[in-house]
Amino acid sequence: MAQFTRLEVYNTILSTGLVPLFFNADVEVAKKVVEACGAGGAKVVEFTNRGDFAPEVFKEISRYFSKNSPEIILGVGSVIDEPTAALYIAYGANFVVGPLLNETIARLCNRRKVAYIPGCGSVYEISYAEELGAEIVKIFPGDSVGGLGFVKAVLGPCPWTRIMPTGGVDATEKSIKAWFKAGAACVGIGSKLIRKDWVAAGNWAEITALTQQIIGWIKSVP
Repeated sequence: MAQFTRLEVYNTILSTGLVPLFFNADVEVAKKVVEACGAGGAKVVEFTNRGDFAPEVFKEISRYFSKNSPEIILGVGSVIDEPTAALYIAYGANFVVGPLLNETIARLCNRRKVAYIPGCGSVYEISYAEELGAEIVKIFPGDSVGGLGFVKAVLGPCPWTRIMPTGGVDATEKSIKAWFKAGAACVGIGSKLIRKDWVAAGNWAEITALTQQIIGWIKSVP
């Protein structure tokens, strides 16, 4: 069961501007990744549903953070069907993210008052996602569906839309500022932030420092 209301989830995402996302099959390593992101100021972290036994890994880290760092808002990504979403919600997911829009997932999340951030690639999908209750929509892959120009174009006739580009967002000042100046409400960053070499070497301080830096860049955009 989710520990945070969907309003708390949405507000934290929007106030921070960053959702780090990752997958690791090792429970202890996954804990370290989440802790490193949290120490850098990213209190909302997405664990992606990839790899064997991913739900079991999530269950363990969800239980750990609910007891030891209850301020961390842990959710799940790469979810494409309702049964998978239901399983993760039972394991404590506070939000569900998908690479695509799935109406049955939206309805499930609405029933449980869990935030759902679907992936969209067109104005129609974005509008339909909002009709189904999505407060934030993910454009994915962000650089392939139109990039910065797409974000600007959507916000012209639909200024109420909150867009989270994921895929194509680099962990650099130039990239971060460009997306937010285009109108992005928040960004999702995976391997550009949670780098495989840093994880392999246990360089958690590097992840923390870059997380903090990215949030700083976000805050500096007028």
